[in-house]
Order: sequence, then structure tokens, then C-alpha cells
Amino acid sequence: MNIWRGVNIRLRGIEPEDAETFYTWDNTETETARMLEWVWPAGSLAHARQWAQNRATETAKNDEFFFAVENTEGILVGIINTHSCDRRVGCFKYGVSIAPAFRGRGYAAEVVLLVLRYFFDELHYQKVTADVYAYNARSVRFHERLGFTQEGRIRRVVFSQGQHFDMLVFGMTVEEFRARYPGSTAEDWLQTCFST
Repeated sequence: MNIWRGVNIRLRGIEPEDAETFYTWDNTETETARMLEWVWPAGSLAHARQWAQNRATETAKNDEFFFAVENTEGILVGIINTHSCDRRVGCFKYGVSIAPAFRGRGYAAEVVLLVLRYFFDELHYQKVTADVYAYNARSVRFHERLGFTQEGRIRRVVFSQGQHFDMLVFGMTVEEFRARYPGSTAEDWLQTCFST
């Protein structure tokens, strides 16, 4: 079994040649950007190349990783990154995005479950938290379906579309993960995820 490979996707590092895909996503998917954080100014291909080169050659620090998500055909379909990692406490956060053309295929669920398994089973973290903007109904449903618990609401800390929104805080402990996903393979997890 390969810890970086699921049923339909695999995780890999960012490569310099990914720059053109990221450039296209950044300059055509402004609604996706709005759901993630904010609509950033249009960038250049040269900047995307520099960003991809830097990501491809940097050494991960503090368990903060940036992975490319690739489908079984070798096509870059999305990204996932871990951040706010505190190994002493055992808590971390992540952000995930699948390009619109590849949504609805289970890729996001599969990649999140792979990352959770890695952090819980290999790095010995005990809790994951995901911040979701209240207007992102798709992400709210996604986290509920995966078995996350909404732990809180931070009022009016997101500004998008000309107004302020709340941020919802979702969490899952290692015990909750293991109870919900007792199987040892990605196939088992996906079956559990999509049967609830």
C-alpha cells in the first residue's frame, strides 16, 4: 500500500511544470478564489513559474506541506496544504481545492482522508480543524459528510462579495476518525464516506 495513493488520486509534490495549470486556475477561476480566501489580482505566468519553482524546491517546515492532487490519468486536479501545525499540542489545519472541472468525483474526500491518515497515524497528531466560510455551502456539506463536527462560529471575520460573513469551525479528533473510518484502505474509507 502506498500512503500517498488512494483509489482515484495520488498526492505528489508541486513540480515546476505545474505552473501553467496554476496560472490558468488563478486567472480563470475567480469564484473558486472567492470561496478559498479572496479574489487576488491577475498574475503573470512568470510569477506562477517562480511560485511553482519555489514550492518544488523548498523543504517542508513544521509539518506544513503543499501537495498537488493528481488523478489516475496523471492530470493535476487540485491542491491540498496543511498549516497551523502544532506538534506539541497535536493540532493542525488544512485547505483543499479541486478545480471545477473535476469536482463531484470524490477527489476532495479521498485526498482529505489520505492527509488525515498521514497526520494521525504517521505524525501522531490528535486533532484536525477546518475553517469554512459560512457562504460556502458546498464546503459545509462536504465537512459534515466526512464526519467533522461544527465546533464554532466566528462572526463577521470574512469579507467577500462586498459584505462580511461568519467563519465556521469544523473539527475531528483522531478517535472520531478511527471510529468512522476503521478500514485500512482508501476503498474502505470512501465506502464509509459515501454511504452516510
